[in-house]
Amino acid sequence: MRIVNLIIAATALAFFATSGPVSAQMGGPALVKVAEASFRDISSVTMVPGTVVSRNDARLSAEVTGRLIAVADIGTVVDRGEVIAEIEDTALRLQNTELQAQILRVEARLNFLENEEKRFAKLAESNLAAATQLDQTISDRDVARGDLAIARSRLAQNQDQLDRTRITAPFDGIVVERLMTPGERVDEGAMVVRLVDPENLEVIARAPLEYFRFVRHGQLLDLQAESLQAIGTVRTVVAVGDENTHQFEIRLDIDSRLFPVGQTVRVSIPTSETREALTVPRDALVLRPDGQSVFVVDANDEARQVPVTIGVGHGDRIEILGAVSPGDKVVIRGNERLQPGQAVSVMDG
Repeated sequence: MRIVNLIIAATALAFFATSGPVSAQMGGPALVKVAEASFRDISSVTMVPGTVVSRNDARLSAEVTGRLIAVADIGTVVDRGEVIAEIEDTALRLQNTELQAQILRVEARLNFLENEEKRFAKLAESNLAAATQLDQTISDRDVARGDLAIARSRLAQNQDQLDRTRITAPFDGIVVERLMTPGERVDEGAMVVRLVDPENLEVIARAPLEYFRFVRHGQLLDLQAESLQAIGTVRTVVAVGDENTHQFEIRLDIDSRLFPVGQTVRVSIPTSETREALTVPRDALVLRPDGQSVFVVDANDEARQVPVTIGVGHGDRIEILGAVSPGDKVVIRGNERLQPGQAVSVMDG
């Protein structure tokens, strides 16, 4: 009989140990984090496809004709102004040396003529022949000055061509494609390398024209790529629709750390005017076989489970319909195993 009593006692203890509130009370308050339910302006939305692109994506071309002697490897990270590719410049450097020598020769002749001008100017005061020579010297001097200006201009043009033998990065970025390789001959305008800035990204999306009036500059729109969710800020709305597809274009600024260039995302586009609705953080939702609910912490620091119906999502918050009031503290951390009536201890922050 004693053994039977022990078995009954053990069974009862096991039963009470697994029952919700009693178990919770025996184990002490559950540690949770809370947030307030509040009214937010929201609207119904539809999802449209978008693509992540870089705001700086350039195919850099050769600006002079010649043979490529160097091209940066794919994956090379460069700073603005750094050399990405080089074109052989021997002929231009030789021409540069020739033009510098030509300038020296013209400068020497100009210096001589200016001295002659001074000498003949003194002689012309008492010698008529010297006056004629002075006029000729002044004319030769002016011609020499013109020759010097031409020579300096030609040298500057040559130096500009020399500078263009080096293709430099117009912005900070990464080399993602080599369109030509060292040893190939390039013509002026031939594309050599593709440079992409992975830090300044945006999403380009197109939506039906009927929703144009609901999208505005600075608006926050939800983005989704598989399991990753983010928020984009509308940077610009192109107020011209495509006559064939009847769509308009939207460009959104995003956090460049979240997506790579070329990533396909889905963008939530508002399809109606905004309205005020009661919202809670998405993390407050508890999905169980008996339905969706949230846990509200009451004045006695106990969790009250409230069944809710969800509505429109907006960023990290979602609309709910149920016995929840603005200002109610809903559990957003620690609600996975929380039981109705369980005592809770709210974490700071």
